[in-house]
Amino acid sequence: MIFFVCLQVQQYLEPFQLSEANLRDVSARLSKDLDLGLGKNTHHRAAVKMLPTFVRATPDGTEKGDFLALDLGGTNFRVLHVRVVEEEQKVLKMDSQICAIPKEMMLGTGEQLFDHIAACLGDFLISQNLKGQTLPLGFTFSFPCEQKEIDKSILIRWTKGFNCSGVEGKDVVKLLKEAIRRRGDYDIGSVAMVNDTVGTMMSCGYKDQSCEIGMIIGTGTNACYMEEMRNVRRVEGEDGRMCINTEWGGFGDDGSLKDIQTEFDVVVDKTSINPGVHIFEKMISGMYLGEIVRLLLVRLAENKLLFKGQTSEALRTPGTFETKFISEIEEQVSGLENTQIILTKLGLKWNSVDCGVVRLVCDTISSRSADLCAAALATITNRIRTNRKLARLKTTVGVDGTVYRKHPKFSEKLRATVRRLAPECDITFLVSEDGSGKGAAMVTAVALRILIHHI
Repeated sequence: MIFFVCLQVQQYLEPFQLSEANLRDVSARLSKDLDLGLGKNTHHRAAVKMLPTFVRATPDGTEKGDFLALDLGGTNFRVLHVRVVEEEQKVLKMDSQICAIPKEMMLGTGEQLFDHIAACLGDFLISQNLKGQTLPLGFTFSFPCEQKEIDKSILIRWTKGFNCSGVEGKDVVKLLKEAIRRRGDYDIGSVAMVNDTVGTMMSCGYKDQSCEIGMIIGTGTNACYMEEMRNVRRVEGEDGRMCINTEWGGFGDDGSLKDIQTEFDVVVDKTSINPGVHIFEKMISGMYLGEIVRLLLVRLAENKLLFKGQTSEALRTPGTFETKFISEIEEQVSGLENTQIILTKLGLKWNSVDCGVVRLVCDTISSRSADLCAAALATITNRIRTNRKLARLKTTVGVDGTVYRKHPKFSEKLRATVRRLAPECDITFLVSEDGSGKGAAMVTAVALRILIHHI
């Protein structure tokens, strides 16, 4: 019985099962998009934006000292004191504080917001007995920005429920410094603007100096890597390297992934808050995987292949099948029991065949996510190897994100597929520790090291 049902279910799952040839093809398309994004005359129309970060090096192990980090990416922001200890090759979080941003402040003036940030930073310095010191600061600001220099970043637009007036089109570092100046009771040293993906790479780079790629696969997805300056056409200079923030979530926004988008992907995109934008992200990241599974389960039930043809109000409601359910259902030991608990919670009447089918659906969707993520990562590692004219590349990827960290099989599947798609690359994966905090401090430390070296 279960074999017969699975055979019929397989027809619905087939479009999600990508062959190695499919994945190589996806990788080749992304490769072309990376070139378009880097091109001086093509970047404005490129789906993959390839943003220069002005981070010119990874850690070399000689960085040291005390740093501040500010992490603003949602309704709370963090202030951290980070100490880089050269002798122990460690990045230590000395202390941190979380400050809330009231709802009305998210919609108020920019001056109000930055005054609030400056006040919280001032309180933190007092609590840490750092008030008299002028410490360098790493600023993770997780909103779409155009970076002009390491310490100059223009906000393109607010997202995530923020809409403070007088900030869009302005340099956020300048706004922060002006707010601190208005207070007049403390000062900060040099500021480095940090993207959270770059922070992920840099937080791993002190421990492992061959870490030259950062990747996030959580609610959203993104990657960055060290590119040769001669290929970064939008920035003056031919020598050395620069970290590029790929913004690979936008891969496919020009329709290039239409042939592998399933009808369920199309629905997820159409019903999202940003239709037509971040197509690749919607196929692989945590914000959307649960919804793809839910749509599939509803279809299978409607076609009498699940739950005796019955659904429930919960299952028919968008967003009810959380991505964390996929991880729980795919657990090796407790997966079957978790499946039963979750289906019951969703008001469904199930039998053992239903549980088997649901587990198969979850496995198919998470496997496709890992495979597509691997195809994109292989594009980057193969590119670095070719750039450097190496027969073999040995490199490390700093990774973060709930899908990578929490899913029981994702990281293993990702590694296996990357090995097949980039056989000449030996890739080590390191889970990042606090990229937007410690990583931001590390970016600042490296920038300072280079500055001192040039003086």
